[in-house]
Amino acid sequence: MKARSVKIDVSRVEEGKGRFIEGDLTISSLKECMVVFAHGSGSSRFSPRNRFVAGVLQSAGLSTLLLDLLTKEEDAIDTLTGRYRFDVELLASRLVDAVIWLEREYINSSNSNSNSNSNNSNNSNSSSSNNSNSSRSSNSNSLRIGYFGSSTGAAAALIAYARYPNNVRAIVSRGGRVDLATHYLPSIKVPTLLIVGGYDAPVLRLNREAMDRFPRECMVRLEVISNATHLFEEQGALEQVADKAKDWFLRHLLGHG
Repeated sequence: MKARSVKIDVSRVEEGKGRFIEGDLTISSLKECMVVFAHGSGSSRFSPRNRFVAGVLQSAGLSTLLLDLLTKEEDAIDTLTGRYRFDVELLASRLVDAVIWLEREYINSSNSNSNSNSNNSNNSNSSSSNNSNSSRSSNSNSLRIGYFGSSTGAAAALIAYARYPNNVRAIVSRGGRVDLATHYLPSIKVPTLLIVGGYDAPVLRLNREAMDRFPRECMVRLEVISNATHLFEEQGALEQVADKAKDWFLRHLLGHG
């Protein structure tokens, strides 16, 4: 499967136009099930770890969007100063922008397909037209999104969901700094999987403490990968992360398992 490079406008009215973040969009067989990746501080959409996980998800039929959450100008500043890498509020706003962009793209794609099918039909009548319109409306609401966040990207994903829950059905955190989203955790209502390395003691402690901040009705699970550190560089560790994320998304985006 070949990824398509995309640009997402993140300009605000007061800033004028011309501010974009970039991403790699891969449409798999389950185009309505989309996993949006939020990388950790100092990383990018080219992160080999996130790309490995994305490949596993794609092989399972899930579509993916790997994002750079900073504009090129912001990234240059961040490289020199570290100014933006812990600004999870900004990163969350970029994820919301990406989800809204995906919704528009998906609706446009669904409408285009509906129009194409309608034009190819030579025996259409009012009944079939009504059915087509009903199907189009249904398609526009069938997009199901999951967030896969790493380190600070996990905090951004949780905040983004709390701000704009539309179409988001599941969240997976890899070594996530969920403590940076503490005030938003009571608003989380979708199934959330927290994956942490057993040797990543500080982050493991933060994730365990965060468990009590989620609402009781929220399905939240902590998975500890034994013998793994923060980046899951140990043999077989990242494979476990990818498999657990795949199973979680298939279960909660598609209803498998």
